Amino acid sequence: MRNFAYRHCLYETEGPLLVLTLNRPQVLNALHPDAHRELADAFDRYAADPGLRVCIVTGAGDRAFCVGTDLKELAATGDHAKPSTGFAGITHRFDLWKPLIAAVNGHCLGGGMEILAACDIGVASRSAKFGLPEPRVGLAALGGGLLQRLPRQIGTKDAMALVLTGASISADEAKRIGLLNDVVPAESVMARARQYAADILACAPLAVQASKQIMLQSLAVANLQETMHENYPAAVRMLGSNDAIEGPLAFAEKRRPNWSGQ
Repeated sequence: MRNFAYRHCLYETEGPLLVLTLNRPQVLNALHPDAHRELADAFDRYAADPGLRVCIVTGAGDRAFCVGTDLKELAATGDHAKPSTGFAGITHRFDLWKPLIAAVNGHCLGGGMEILAACDIGVASRSAKFGLPEPRVGLAALGGGLLQRLPRQIGTKDAMALVLTGASISADEAKRIGLLNDVVPAESVMARARQYAADILACAPLAVQASKQIMLQSLAVANLQETMHENYPAAVRMLGSNDAIEGPLAFAEKRRPNWSGQ
């Protein structure tokens, strides 16, 4: 296990798995500029470390995943600063092809929704609540691209209902509209997230990264035929890798593949 001495997040590795925990439970894991900067550095480390293949993002305590911006801190300092990679160092990061799994263990509001939408897979406790309360305090959810992501992820009508009313919804409703993959009892959130991580880790890492790159980059191209002729560097890397040889060989030899990520 490798740990880094962050103050506002916990960076804990378990072999190829990173568990990154927002660690401000005293304010329901609301984030301020120092926390944003730490998380940006943590995601930089994850992206650069060839030994890490999957990341689970969660919140400390059992009350909240993240309730967005620390408004008391903002009122005291007036400091809106965020890194170039966006809210929590992740919402404006468009070149991270390693998977991200959100393990939502409580309230997921405002910026917490931004983090969830920036992740690839979402698991939540049955008691979790989701919402974008910004319009109820005279603001809009401008910070992390959620207004752009939501219509693409869950459809325009459900996105409009969630954004324009500022209302909170249950975990079951969040799953119904496509914000989540699974809703489980609170004590099972991390176990379900770890199961997703284990299933991903059973696959070739370069194949996983190529698949994510192709899916996300193709969303930016309106013409379906054009997406099939785009150049996807992660796919080129995958096809030229040792793992592309190892996979079929292991299948033929009826054994588990030994992925090298090269």
